[in-house]
Amino acid sequence: MKDRVRSLVAEGIERCFADGSLTSHQMPAIVIEKPAHAEHGDFACTVAMSLAKAERKAPRVIAETIVAHINDSAEGIIGGIEIAGPGFINFRIKNDAWSRTLAAVEAKGKSFGLSTIGEGRKVQVEFVSANPTGPLHIGHGRGAAIGDTICRLLAATGWDVTREFYYNDAGAQIASLALSVQARCLGIEPGDPRWPTDGYQGDYIRDVARSYLDRETVDSGDQHVTAAGDPNDLDAIRRFAVAYLRREQDQDLLAFDVHFDVYSLESSLYTEGRVEEVVRRLIENGHTFEQDGALWLRTTDFGDDKDRVMRKSEGSYTYFVPDVAYHLAKWERGFTRVINEQGADHHSTITRVRAGLQALNAGIPQGWPEYVLHQMVTVMRGGEEVKISKRAGSYVTLRDLIDEVGRDATRFFFLMRKPDSQLVFDIDLAKQQSLENPVYYVQYAHARICSIFDTAAERGFTVPVYADAHVELLGTPEEIALVKLLGSFPEVVEGSALAFEPHRITYCLQELAGAFHSFYNRNRVITEEKDLSAARLFLLKCVAQVLKNGLALLGVSAPEKM
Repeated sequence: MKDRVRSLVAEGIERCFADGSLTSHQMPAIVIEKPAHAEHGDFACTVAMSLAKAERKAPRVIAETIVAHINDSAEGIIGGIEIAGPGFINFRIKNDAWSRTLAAVEAKGKSFGLSTIGEGRKVQVEFVSANPTGPLHIGHGRGAAIGDTICRLLAATGWDVTREFYYNDAGAQIASLALSVQARCLGIEPGDPRWPTDGYQGDYIRDVARSYLDRETVDSGDQHVTAAGDPNDLDAIRRFAVAYLRREQDQDLLAFDVHFDVYSLESSLYTEGRVEEVVRRLIENGHTFEQDGALWLRTTDFGDDKDRVMRKSEGSYTYFVPDVAYHLAKWERGFTRVINEQGADHHSTITRVRAGLQALNAGIPQGWPEYVLHQMVTVMRGGEEVKISKRAGSYVTLRDLIDEVGRDATRFFFLMRKPDSQLVFDIDLAKQQSLENPVYYVQYAHARICSIFDTAAERGFTVPVYADAHVELLGTPEEIALVKLLGSFPEVVEGSALAFEPHRITYCLQELAGAFHSFYNRNRVITEEKDLSAARLFLLKCVAQVLKNGLALLGVSAPEKM
């Protein structure tokens, strides 16, 4: 509907240019918004203010001129136009025009809300990318929910999406993992003086050690590893432990309905010589210098607040160097658009990685890749913070939440806030089967509509198609509110995809569910008036469809019974 109003305004301005009532011949951006107050109408346009300088006229005079040239005879959607304040143009849409939205919902079905703005272009989204050193924690869980939903939104708006998981299977943390498993294999417990410094102490380390000693075989992604069983073979322990924990993480993500197209390993960047090649190119391009026995990158040339060490004096590389090599590989694989969904603790790496990529002179644009950073999650139960897991010991795992509150509630709660906002996950609320629980509130609306259809069938009513629905009878405030919300759904999906903000979908669904509950409390669906009953049943069919479509974008089910 916004697009249709925008077209009417643009056509009106073109007529103004054609007859000379406006002389600038500069078509401005036409922004159509919902007014701050509902009494001002359905949509407001500020284009008169945008034209004021070029036209050298008062915005209100320009608004009057534009309105006089708007011709809605073909569309027939405008119920009224008013000029307010300094030059706002407010539009009221006819009820029957709103009702035509229902035809689009029926025609498109599960595709309603989808668009083609991505035009089939490639985009790669990297998310989760947890170190294979332990079970996924709640931070990884929030990143998984956000990243997966961003992928769903991009696909829904016409992008060709590749989902990627990057395993940091090299470096100090992996070395600590191997030493921790080895210690368990040798019967050394945490607290023992022989326990490795910075060792991992969760019970899961004991599980890995037991499986290693039992010579188990692990299949994980492209890895097929059989344990050597020798507690003195640290390299074999490392390979097995990484594969074992990769499998554990894969199983957690599968339970969370999160899937990936590509898995990349940090270790491959070294074995394939990519890290050394990147360092060589940076040196050749003149962006490095040596100081105190270390190799530095002049990241200040590219906006960083200080230069950064690339290779330490003892010969190892700092963590951002393989990241540069990894992202160069993404670029070389043809991904001109890349989005990284990561925890807020990665903020400091953004400038360094981008600086390294610019210093390669590889044609990579500034500001590439794009980042979505999520803030921390606090888990509460009984009004108190939950900080540890039985398995992981030091933190709450994703599997803990899934097992306790279910996948649907876990995903929905992780998505309810803007990614850069801190999130409080209330376990007690997530488990409630009441309208206080946001995900239950939305799912119950869908289930309730399905129940209404069952009741209607028992009374001899069938849910009609649009042609037989008598939608012209829909006119109560609650009915029109529902139709308007349905009409706004495609815009919400598009906006969520463009801004990487899945929480907008949760807000939309809660608002739609609230409008349905309000409608149901004030209007009988099955009445003595057959045509009105048909209209309301059809309206609810459309509401159920949009609820289901929105929940699918979040990776949440739409139950028919609760």
